[in-house]
Amino acid sequence: MVFAGLRGGQWASATGLGLQVLTGRWFMVFASFLIMAASGATYMFALYSGDIKSALGYDQTTLNLLSFFKDVGANVGVLSGLINEVTPPWVVLSLGAVLNFFGYFMIWLAVTKRISKAQVWQMCLYICIGANSQAFANTGALVTCVKNFPESRGVVLGLLKGFVGLSGAILTQLYHAIYPDKPKSLILLIGWLPAAISFVFLRTIRIMKIVRQSNELKVFYKCLYISLGLAGFLMVLIIIQNKVQFTQSEYGVSAAVVLLLLFLPLAVVVKEEFEIWKRKNQSTEEPSRLKIVTDKPNVDTQRPNSETPLEANHQIPVTQTQKSHVSCWRNVFQPPNRGDDYTILQALFSIDMLILFFATTCGIGGTLTAIDNLGQIGTSLGYPTPTISTFVSLVSIWNYLGRVVAGFVSEIFLNKYKLPRPLMLTMTLFVSCIGHLLIAFNVPNSLYAASVIIGFCFGAQWPLLFAIISEIFGLKYYSTLYNFGSVASPVGLYILNVRVTGHLYDKEATKQMKALGLRRKEGEELACVGVECFKLAFLIITAATLLGALVSVVLVVRTRDFYRSDIYKKFRDAAEAAEMDMAMVGVGGGMRPSMTRTRFGAGKWVSGQGQSGSGSCWTAHSL
Repeated sequence: MVFAGLRGGQWASATGLGLQVLTGRWFMVFASFLIMAASGATYMFALYSGDIKSALGYDQTTLNLLSFFKDVGANVGVLSGLINEVTPPWVVLSLGAVLNFFGYFMIWLAVTKRISKAQVWQMCLYICIGANSQAFANTGALVTCVKNFPESRGVVLGLLKGFVGLSGAILTQLYHAIYPDKPKSLILLIGWLPAAISFVFLRTIRIMKIVRQSNELKVFYKCLYISLGLAGFLMVLIIIQNKVQFTQSEYGVSAAVVLLLLFLPLAVVVKEEFEIWKRKNQSTEEPSRLKIVTDKPNVDTQRPNSETPLEANHQIPVTQTQKSHVSCWRNVFQPPNRGDDYTILQALFSIDMLILFFATTCGIGGTLTAIDNLGQIGTSLGYPTPTISTFVSLVSIWNYLGRVVAGFVSEIFLNKYKLPRPLMLTMTLFVSCIGHLLIAFNVPNSLYAASVIIGFCFGAQWPLLFAIISEIFGLKYYSTLYNFGSVASPVGLYILNVRVTGHLYDKEATKQMKALGLRRKEGEELACVGVECFKLAFLIITAATLLGALVSVVLVVRTRDFYRSDIYKKFRDAAEAAEMDMAMVGVGGGMRPSMTRTRFGAGKWVSGQGQSGSGSCWTAHSL
């Protein structure tokens, strides 16, 4: 019976640790990593756009129109933001999973001709629906993580958006292992896999109480190092696969290693949650280590008119109550100070948002045009098909590095040197101009360097954009404002890709056919060869990006004083207030046990047991 008791105690201990891991906020972060790592199918358009173009007989303008609706779906996530304002994250993730499977499954059916030939408007609708699932995944997982870690938002955004950037390379390896020599099956894979992952972690992603943790940043750095290892392995793998033809079994081994590295952050999560669980057990087993100080509150000063402290804390001044009845349209042009919570309309009509929107429309629109047309750019410049696949993978990996570097480096510069985050955005836009010029002038083998530069700059803009929005306009309506910021991408893509690049490409292709004495038949693919196919278009894109960079300088000047201040002070104050609330016991009601919190020398918070008598406030101090 003694051994049975020991086994029972061990089983209870293991169960408690398991629950701590599965319900902890670090496991929630790990689940977000996996959801983000499978939600970047929109960045793989260059890999399957050729199959769509040949199977359905599209010209470049039609294909770019499809690309535009893909980007509309991926970035116009205002609906997901509004839903997230009134429902828990699992609702948003569920809707996203359904949209993802339906959209891409219908595209796969059309491309493989399992259904009658779809009209252009139907294909645009399918890809818009499928891509819109990315906005739901971002809103459900990424926005939730930012709200759970407000003081590390730059790092959180960089890591999570980084995994989105890596998703293209990850899904490519899984595709080769699962569907060898079936290029159209890539569309099927990106239909069912992201949906399955979202359904698995529906209840894991949730808003949790903010808890200050002294080693929080160190944990994120450990996850960063693992993700860098994953990115490095994928880079080496891509180079080898470009030189050597892999068999299916070799693709299977490489995919297994990718999955191993992808799940490696789970070890960090288990270790961290184990430390938290151990501290909780120690605090409950050793209550004598707590030093309890009892203070008699001044009833006359603390509880006027027989109010309880809770009622006093939630009393709303008359002026604030009056303000709450004012129409939302009355104060649209009377925004609060930067960093406070703007209403949705105040943010949308603010000069800061308009500047940010214009700059990112030019910057993201230009880089995304290059990414979506990378397959056609490589073909027109004479690169072989395996090399074009390398370009797409290079964009994916450097897209990841751009997101991670922008998130971590901008956070370091902000905390140590008070460098405005919009300045990092300005620098990124200037650098991206180099990549556009390399494509325009077709310097020998320059498409390798252009893929790296454009991938990095495209990735870097996203965490900077979302962090700036959260810092200037607050977190209260972040779900909606986050998705509004994403709208800049399809706006820029439509102008620069559909109206400029696609039109000029088709014009040059038609010119070449006439020079050869040929005439295009209905439903025949329209192809262009040579540097002139994209030269003028990317010169125009370079000029637009340069204009966006110059406009962003205005935002740097406008926000420099704000970023010199302590922009995270209110979140630290709120966390400290929450800690004090947990250390206080309500007055009256006789003897009752309560949970208090104490801080030990290392700056780590653990829980302990205390008891209060009538009319006393209990506080815990570190030893």
